[in-house]
Amino acid sequence: MILLLTVPLLVPFVLGPLARRCLDRLTPVAALWSVTLALVVLAGASVAALGALVLTGLLKVPLFAGLGDLVHPLRTASDLVVLPAAAAATGALTLGAWTVVRSAARQLRAFRSARSQADRRPTAGDLCVIESPHPDAYALPGRPHRIVVTTAMLRSLGADEREALFAHERAHNAGGHHRFLVVAELAAHCHPGLRPVRATVALAAERAADEAAAVAVGDRRLTARAIARAALAAGEARPERPGFTPAATTGPVPRRVAALLAAAPRHRPRAAAWAALLLTACAAVSAGTSGAGVVSFHHEVEVAQGEEAR
Repeated sequence: MILLLTVPLLVPFVLGPLARRCLDRLTPVAALWSVTLALVVLAGASVAALGALVLTGLLKVPLFAGLGDLVHPLRTASDLVVLPAAAAATGALTLGAWTVVRSAARQLRAFRSARSQADRRPTAGDLCVIESPHPDAYALPGRPHRIVVTTAMLRSLGADEREALFAHERAHNAGGHHRFLVVAELAAHCHPGLRPVRATVALAAERAADEAAAVAVGDRRLTARAIARAALAAGEARPERPGFTPAATTGPVPRRVAALLAAAPRHRPRAAAWAALLLTACAAVSAGTSGAGVVSFHHEVEVAQGEEAR
């Protein structure tokens, strides 16, 4: 049982490199969906495995064994293995829960502030212009969706570049990319091996919006120039806005510009099949071993309660 529960805690370390390779082989939208789905499965499997380890350790303690109506000792590996594993799992779950709550509270405050600021400004359709000396532009989710841009950013771009930038941000809102970023943020707190995948999901979302903007304006070079100039204007500033609000100036901009200056990505069936197969195998192994470990733990509890024969 302990061995089965260990596998879902090791597999997430493989997803980071695999996700980056998938982004190179799949179209941006396909990579965004595939990597995020695998991320959700691995995060859930790791949390389930940690929970089973915690419960296993608790049921080795006489007080909790009595509360669990155990009439026989719980059959597990040596206490020298189970108890340290349970203690480590308890610490990991506690730390993860604390960081999730702290991150959610911070992001919610930033979102409410950004939404309140946007709602107080006059809009032109979905466009909201904010007076600010700091160049910035981002897609703000909510009802209705907004494209928030500062006056400094507008002054930094030409008219055609502004349209490309707006098309990029509209693509974020149309694709619901903030949902992928929220999922990636939550999953990153479930397991340290999933933290690098958060950047891959964000890059996939930006690449998907880049390609959609290039199609909307009909000019890949113009879109690349607009993104490059917007990123140069924004510089290294860290604006006060939610981390799940996608923006054209985030991520590895040189890599995104290079992709736009190249030919549009094409669907390659063989490469896509291999990438999907690897992601599916990764998710299946993690979910399968986690589920088997939880089922095995449940069986041992029923045996210890005298409800089943050994």
